[in-house]
Amino acid sequence: MQNLMNQIDQQIEAFSQNAKLQVEKGNKAAGTRARKAALELSKLLKEFRKVSVEASK
Repeated sequence: MQNLMNQIDQQIEAFSQNAKLQVEKGNKAAGTRARKAALELSKLLKEFRKVSVEASK
């Protein structure tokens, strides 16, 4: 579970950095990286939900 949390934190940081670059500087490549991080974050959050539900049983 701790490993999953670390992965989520890393993806949040990657998304945040790249989204800021896209918005502030119009960096198109950063936008692509931000979208990729958002997709990976979505997958990780679904996995977290699954693990969390199992842990609470």
